[in-house]
Amino acid sequence: MSFTVYPALDIRQGRVVRLRQGDYAQETHYGDDPLPRARAFAAQGARWMHLVDLDAARAGGYTLAPLLEQISAQTGLQVQTGGGVRSRDDVARILDAGASRVVIGSLAVREPEKVLQWLLAFGPQRLTIALDARQDAQGLWQLPIHGWTENAGVTLDTLARRYADAGMTELLCTDIARDGMLAGPNLALYRHLAALLPGVAVQASGGVRDVADVAAARAAGCGGVVLGKALLEQRMDLGEALAC
Repeated sequence: MSFTVYPALDIRQGRVVRLRQGDYAQETHYGDDPLPRARAFAAQGARWMHLVDLDAARAGGYTLAPLLEQISAQTGLQVQTGGGVRSRDDVARILDAGASRVVIGSLAVREPEKVLQWLLAFGPQRLTIALDARQDAQGLWQLPIHGWTENAGVTLDTLARRYADAGMTELLCTDIARDGMLAGPNLALYRHLAALLPGVAVQASGGVRDVADVAAARAAGCGGVVLGKALLEQRMDLGEALAC
């Protein structure tokens, strides 16, 4: 399986930001320059990037179409992007704006029947299913919803298998406890998912600190890794990560 490095930008009110464990009250601002940053990703050799609309993730209604169009037109990057996707029309509009893949997160947990239909309608290669997980006291990986405040009532393993059986090819999985913490990726989780879902490219997200973590994620069987805070804070070099 090939391995893809996804430099990431999370956008809120036009600014590049990062949230700590998804908490909008714990936001760090990194500048008002998402397009130049995307150009820099491409200049360093990236083929893909990950783009998140944090405003839409909270309120619905994807707002980054103009930025997405500029990135697609000016950088040559393939973009996987999401935030606030609620309907089939949302998916179509984001693809029309230049996305290579649309990321479906909370709706994939709350309304899987709907999202399973979209896999058929758009093709699995155009969607990334994003499942944010938290391990409970019994060791099960639960899928919190509503701002990660309550469990959905279905486990990561069960829902991920269901999507894989329907043809899913890309799974973005974030360990909530490590999101924005620079504590290293949860390699045990990703080894588990790689074994559970043969043929699915599992994208590691959350906690990646350095190039060694990128190499470890690849060795764990991941098909990709999302790089956020470590890149923004210049703790790692994108070129070195891509070479890894």
